[in-house]
Amino acid sequence: MDQQPTTPAARDERIEQQPGAGGHSRRRVLTGGATLAAATGLAACGGSDGGSGATSSAPAGGSSAPAAGGSGSGGGGGATVQTSQVPVGGGYVDEGAKVVVTQPTQGQFKAFTAVCTHEQCLVDQVAAGKIECPCHGSVFNAETGAVEKGPAEAPLAAKQVTVEGSTLRIG
Repeated sequence: MDQQPTTPAARDERIEQQPGAGGHSRRRVLTGGATLAAATGLAACGGSDGGSGATSSAPAGGSSAPAAGGSGSGGGGGATVQTSQVPVGGGYVDEGAKVVVTQPTQGQFKAFTAVCTHEQCLVDQVAAGKIECPCHGSVFNAETGAVEKGPAEAPLAAKQVTVEGSTLRIG
């Protein structure tokens, strides 16, 4: 006669291994469900544009917290950025509007598409007069948008900047 284990742990293990109504053990169903939930969560975190998947505006330099008086793109077709968000020699990346605004010298503002011309990733940093793409290391000139280091071969497209007091309108 086949002897069954009598300890509570052994009995629980035997119950978990027994197939249910669908022919699958409870452990297998729970493991499959957990795997599906994890895969769905990871897929929701990704973006199709090769970017970070974030939709908020982020100051160049890596912080992902939105700045006060942030930018936006309304029905008028352009983003707005406060001059205080754009440091001299640096810049501000608006991920939602996909623009990067730079200030090469005091009071001189430039804007470009934030989409790298190599693989369409979003640039993420502006420092020391350089706009950097995190995906493959392309570097662009913050005053002209010209490629300074590949693999990108084409410059960032320039955008028009209109200064209205302390607000920059990017079009």
